[in-house]
Amino acid sequence: MAARSGLSWEKDGRDWPNRQASRFVTASGLRWHVQVAGSGPVILLIHGTGGATHSWRGVLPILAQRFTVIAPDLPGHGFTEKPTGNRLSMTGMSRALTDLLGELELTPDLAVGHSAGAAILTRMCLSGQINPKALISFNGAFLPLGGLAGQVFAPIAKVLSLNPLVPSLFAWRAGDPRLIGRLLQDTGSSIDADGVSHYARLARDPGHASGALGMMANWDLKSLARDLPKLLVPLILVAAERDRTIAPRYAKQVAEMVPNAQLRAWPALGHLAHEEDPQGAADMIVETAEQFGVGSAPE
Repeated sequence: MAARSGLSWEKDGRDWPNRQASRFVTASGLRWHVQVAGSGPVILLIHGTGGATHSWRGVLPILAQRFTVIAPDLPGHGFTEKPTGNRLSMTGMSRALTDLLGELELTPDLAVGHSAGAAILTRMCLSGQINPKALISFNGAFLPLGGLAGQVFAPIAKVLSLNPLVPSLFAWRAGDPRLIGRLLQDTGSSIDADGVSHYARLARDPGHASGALGMMANWDLKSLARDLPKLLVPLILVAAERDRTIAPRYAKQVAEMVPNAQLRAWPALGHLAHEEDPQGAADMIVETAEQFGVGSAPE
């Protein structure tokens, strides 16, 4: 069973970024919102917790000039239905995304994830569900938070996700644009007004808030950290130097754990670096594609 998103495509999606690339697909028992654009080798883009396809609004059209680009809303996020039970876990989302790719009949040559999206793609690679030439992580969330935050964050999220009133309360508070602005600034990033507006629209929806809370409550980074040394797919770790959500030092730790890892620093940007500088993000993706023989330079 799945729960419908509270967002209306006709109303809330009327000006959604890259709307012309949007389609709705049923896979893994869910009705997905997914954007597919361009032609050529396939690049899969996965957003992080609390985000949606709008996160790639500037990157997708640039990549679509040379590649087939797939960007879904994760289960329980944006306009994709929320699954029941523990299917918002990393394993559950990995399986659901595998089913979606099967329904689309597309196999990624390159996988790109932001924050928790990078963790999901890594789990898919470890499980053999995808086998891209390379995996690019923008400020990836691979390791459990250290200190007190790591001990209390997941349990609190689990308790909150079980209370049906909490998502509605958060959505009500999110009606204050100043709150969303502060939350985004706390990531170390400064994004455009369009991006802020779409994050606010998502946060005001109890269904989206419930999906994000459910994802955090079911997250297991300990097992992922244990399995990271087994990752065979080359991992490109892009770490923004002003990221206040996931400190760059975590990327350095991951680079030491993964045999085929490359670490790339991105100065002067925060956790949402790919939204602050979409051209720079697209350039990094294209450079990686060329490095690993995915596609060829345009004539």
